[in-house]
Amino acid sequence: MDLFEDDGPGGNTPEFTVSDISGAVKKTIEGEFGHVRVRGEVGRVSRPRSGHVYLDLKDDRSVLSGIIWKGRANALVQQPEEGMEVIATGKLTTFPGQSKYQIIIEDMTPAGAGALMAMLEKRKAALQAEGLFDSARKQALPFLPEIIGVVTSPSGAVIRDILHRLRDRFPRKVLVWPVAVQGAKCAPEVAQAIRGFNALTPGGALPRPDLIIVARGGGSIEDLWGFNEEIVARAAADSAIPLISAVGHETDTTLIDYVSDRRAPTPTAAAEIAVPVRMELKAGLDQMGARISRAVSTGLVQRDQRLRDLGRGLPQPEALLQGPRQRLDYLGERLPGALRAAANKKRVQLADAALRPALLARGVAEQRRRLDALAARLAAPDMGRAQDRLVHVLGRLSDRAGRDLERRRSRLDALDRVRESVGYKETLRRGYAVVRGDGAVVTSTQAAAKAREIEIEFADGRMVVGDDLQGTLV
Repeated sequence: MDLFEDDGPGGNTPEFTVSDISGAVKKTIEGEFGHVRVRGEVGRVSRPRSGHVYLDLKDDRSVLSGIIWKGRANALVQQPEEGMEVIATGKLTTFPGQSKYQIIIEDMTPAGAGALMAMLEKRKAALQAEGLFDSARKQALPFLPEIIGVVTSPSGAVIRDILHRLRDRFPRKVLVWPVAVQGAKCAPEVAQAIRGFNALTPGGALPRPDLIIVARGGGSIEDLWGFNEEIVARAAADSAIPLISAVGHETDTTLIDYVSDRRAPTPTAAAEIAVPVRMELKAGLDQMGARISRAVSTGLVQRDQRLRDLGRGLPQPEALLQGPRQRLDYLGERLPGALRAAANKKRVQLADAALRPALLARGVAEQRRRLDALAARLAAPDMGRAQDRLVHVLGRLSDRAGRDLERRRSRLDALDRVRESVGYKETLRRGYAVVRGDGAVVTSTQAAAKAREIEIEFADGRMVVGDDLQGTLV
């Protein structure tokens, strides 16, 4: 028997359930670390469809799990990204289902400007790698937009400066889409405004603008951070309407400046870029109109002078017609004699070529003798066929000779009628007369006065007129 008795397995140690231990640990941790601020680097970030955000906070030795519930995640000014150094404010608790402790984050801010700039550079590099900064995708601004859409705060001095500058330079219709220009609502409202302007229908009840200006006054990097958000940069890059970014002062640069089609150093400068000066345009138009008028006037004078110079080198119409007119007179005088000579020539040719009956009879007799000779050489059965061919040939020859003779007679009659029509006797029938003095044709009163005897030929006869001026018919 031992000196000291064993109490058996477990002894007097109390027993706890797993839930008891988990609950005790939970109370201890939440009681000891009810509200804490933790500085660390954001590690893994998960965003399930529930809208909650699960992430890790880490340093060089440890990792702390964190949760941001959906309501708090939407209210954060800066959404957590992997690699960002942040200061998270919340309370520690445990998750009994996995036997781990975690922080329920209520607020999160970047750990200083250095962290913001590092995150900005990282985001800028990612967007640049996608080609959103390329100059080739930037659109040209309209020379004179009819409607300008302005995305800015409706209560700030920015909208007043833009409207005042537009009124001074060239008044245009302006549509203002009011947005928050800083804080948690800034980025989603600006992105929604850009997409909303692009969704309008051209020429509708609320017309679609031809140009968009996104404007805000100067401020710190935290104030301007909404314009560094990725949703704003992507909305500006996707805009089908040309966009001018005018965020902050000249030295301020945000992501929207890199993706916009044109960056303005100030909101006032954006209005100056958007429209030209009306008076300068009017003066330019007047100057170009005057230059056009002078050019047209000078051109007309030069062409008129050139036309006159060319006109002096052209011959006169009278000079052009002198030669043809003289040739016409010459040919007109030669025409009657040429017609008579042609008629005589054709008559001689017709007489030589006429088919006389005796000549035709001799030809027929010659052909008959040839046929008789050929018939003697042919056999008796072919004689009848040869005679039929001979009769046919003789008939064709006789018909052709008759038609040829008739055609030549008709042509000779036509030529004789032409000869008669161009002769002077046809002229006498129209009331003219031929005057002859001493047997020669008289063409002047001076020649008639010298003639001893005057003979006048009419269409129906001749009359001789003596010194006593009494005529005798011949």
